[in-house]
Amino acid sequence: MKDFTTYFTMTEQDVIEYVQKKLDIFEQNAELECREIGDGNLNYVFRVVDQNSGQSVIIKQAGPVARISDAFKVSPDRNRIESEALKLQGELAPGFVPKVYSYDPIMNCCVMDDLSDHEIMRTALLKHKKFPLFADHITTFLVNTLLLTSDAVIDHKEKKALVQKFTNSELCEITEDLVYTEPFYDCEQNDVFPETREFIREEIWNDSKLALETAKLKFDFMTKAQSLLHGDLHTGSIFIKEDSTKIIDPEFAFYGPAGFDIGNVIANLIFAYVNASFTIEDQETKEDYLQYIQQTISDVIELFTKKFLHAWDENIKERTASAPSFKEWYLNSILEDASAAAGLELCRRIIGIAHVKDITSIENKESRTLAEKICLTAGKTFILERANIRTGDDFMNVLLQSVRKFIEGEKFYDSSKSHSIRTTG
Repeated sequence: MKDFTTYFTMTEQDVIEYVQKKLDIFEQNAELECREIGDGNLNYVFRVVDQNSGQSVIIKQAGPVARISDAFKVSPDRNRIESEALKLQGELAPGFVPKVYSYDPIMNCCVMDDLSDHEIMRTALLKHKKFPLFADHITTFLVNTLLLTSDAVIDHKEKKALVQKFTNSELCEITEDLVYTEPFYDCEQNDVFPETREFIREEIWNDSKLALETAKLKFDFMTKAQSLLHGDLHTGSIFIKEDSTKIIDPEFAFYGPAGFDIGNVIANLIFAYVNASFTIEDQETKEDYLQYIQQTISDVIELFTKKFLHAWDENIKERTASAPSFKEWYLNSILEDASAAAGLELCRRIIGIAHVKDITSIENKESRTLAEKICLTAGKTFILERANIRTGDDFMNVLLQSVRKFIEGEKFYDSSKSHSIRTTG
């Protein structure tokens, strides 16, 4: 048997040996089976199951290069960051992340809860499933992890120590390149759908105002150590079922602008909205599902706002932050950054190297082209008009205006009625 005292990238059989030698989780007579189930861009994810008891765990190992491309040399230390982020998030927002059992700094792997009774949210939304508690769950997670790790609440020295602990230079560089830089010029690494290329050239790459605003946003991202972010909070980083939401994969965690996580959630709900619009054939079913996604987008913004203001009053410790109207100013700055982040995510997933299945699974070329143009138009508006986007309706209006620019008739559901907010309290 291997002794696991020197790092190497494990196979399924290696993982079984690792569990037997290094962990005290399963019974001595356990009949272990292991399968590599990772489908992300960076890591290897193994599910280990005892065939006798059904007990199972997940072991996630970080390698020295990204799975998406050997060109991405990334420190395996990201696994430490993920483990420590999950532990802290579990303390701040109990019940919304998997439990971490151990982290091994030699093998660069962590052992955590198996969430196989949940489903990856992107996959579920592509099946047009509904999760009426999601907005309530995700906004509790966002408020607790973003506000409670900020200077407004925790001791400044403690916060600066956390900034140091979660310095994540290599993965931040990936975000700086893939989200803030490469999508906004004709970069060789971009992977553009041919039918959309000329639209991208005219509307994105040749827009000098957009170039200026994305440059400002990149420098904000690099310098604004506001809150501990998940850093990659899309629907592929969420496990979900009807009564449970679990946030996974915070390996991009670092201190940055709080709105970044919120905007990523909104953008990925928009991808689900656009996918449903082009893939659900029955008009009544389509309208019902699009109404659900619209409501969820609005609820995320409105519930975040409501919960944030309440949590501010309950937790604020910094004296100057109690100045009249300061909390409203602070919240508005977060929502402005959320709008920008939504726009960046919408653009980079269409133009850059890392696409989303919501769009790539649209088989008809004309439909996919329209879907991409809608996302890019909304994304550009979220970036350029971010100073005026604050409410759930504001976010929805950007999407619907982008839809109307390209689509007429009954393909999309478009409701002007006010939104009610769903919450479990």
